[in-house]
Amino acid sequence: MLPKMTFRDPRLLRRLLRAKDRMDAASHEHWTVRRLAAVSGVSQAHFARSFKAAFGIPPHRYLLSRRIERAKTLLRDTDLPVTEIAFRTGWSSLGTFGRVFHHIVEESPTNFRARERNSPNGLLKVPHCFVIAAYRPNLTIAVSEKRRRNDDGMLAAMTDGADHD
Repeated sequence: MLPKMTFRDPRLLRRLLRAKDRMDAASHEHWTVRRLAAVSGVSQAHFARSFKAAFGIPPHRYLLSRRIERAKTLLRDTDLPVTEIAFRTGWSSLGTFGRVFHHIVEESPTNFRARERNSPNGLLKVPHCFVIAAYRPNLTIAVSEKRRRNDDGMLAAMTDGADHD
């Protein structure tokens, strides 16, 4: 009988990293839990639970973060139209891309591009992998903050009151 695999099991971690690497290499592709589980060689439910336990976020959120990272790079470094960037980074709808981008980055893709191009870039000498890691969106915090705002509804009132005291 094989021992039960947990996220601390190096064999399972290698399998999860295989799926994560595939998402990194082709974040523009359609990655379902079924497809990722097949890459990892585990059941769908086990894959979803283990991925979140190992990396701290569900696979879908990880994929969204990779797509947004890539979109930010293309917006900053190319003159491609926003629509083309949306489709190249795996979005099938410009509206969904814009909504998710705005939710995570807190500004529209067009405003992000303008701001990035108008600001001096002191990061040219920093290795690209460090820049990407520093700018990786933290979707766990973004989602938690949105839930807190929806549950509380008083965030704006609290911050406005603090400014006037």
